[in-house]
Amino acid sequence: MRRLSLIVLFLVNILFIITSCVPSQPTEDFELLPSERLTNKLEANRRKIKNFEGTGTIFVNTPSMDNSATFRIILEKPDSIYLTVMGPFGIELAQALVTKDKFTFYDALQNTAYVGSVNSNALQSIFRINLSFDDLLDAFIGSVNLTNNLYRAPDNYYVEDDRYVLTYLDSARTNKSIYKVDVRQLGITNYQLYGLDDNLMLEGKYSDFELLENVAVPYKISINNKIDEQKISIEYKKITVNKKNIFIDFKLPDDVTIIKW
Repeated sequence: MRRLSLIVLFLVNILFIITSCVPSQPTEDFELLPSERLTNKLEANRRKIKNFEGTGTIFVNTPSMDNSATFRIILEKPDSIYLTVMGPFGIELAQALVTKDKFTFYDALQNTAYVGSVNSNALQSIFRINLSFDDLLDAFIGSVNLTNNLYRAPDNYYVEDDRYVLTYLDSARTNKSIYKVDVRQLGITNYQLYGLDDNLMLEGKYSDFELLENVAVPYKISINNKIDEQKISIEYKKITVNKKNIFIDFKLPDDVTIIKW
């Protein structure tokens, strides 16, 4: 029995020596990228998403309203946004189909459809935030368009904790854009646009990422337009991307009242 105990003790010591000689491995290994390669990867990932479908809750806070609703959205790049807003028990309240040229907004409770050409006023009335059509596409997906920065170095670039930080000044050096990017998943976690005197004009925050089609897609999104005091927050429950044969089924009732805007 004593001999067996000595053998066990000997084996434990040997294992301890072996494991102590093996160099410890980092829990997560990643490559720090130069700025040009990083922006190329981010923009390539943004363009991988050809269509997008999500369901969740949207929160809208403006000087004129403070409300929330469940919703479903389908995006088809580059030119279609379909939105359904639902009330309690899944009752449909409104639908909107918006392209770059025209829109149809259907108020289900009033059985009234508003149709017209797309402009900034129409988009703001439907989505409650002052963004262009292309910016809305990106906002609902939780991405930021970096096309204008593909062929230029950032004015400042460094790594802070687990974030890349890129700063770009516009040609007139009046606007400044700051992007923070998770070094592991390569998802933009924060975007800030500053104007004159370093006044924050627009901020986007993105979190709870999931890799879909090898692209980091956030389930939580917050867009804050500081100038117009408009804030939209989105919390997705389900997201699918690049779905084959995606179809937008939007038909107005036969007895609908149509008002041209």
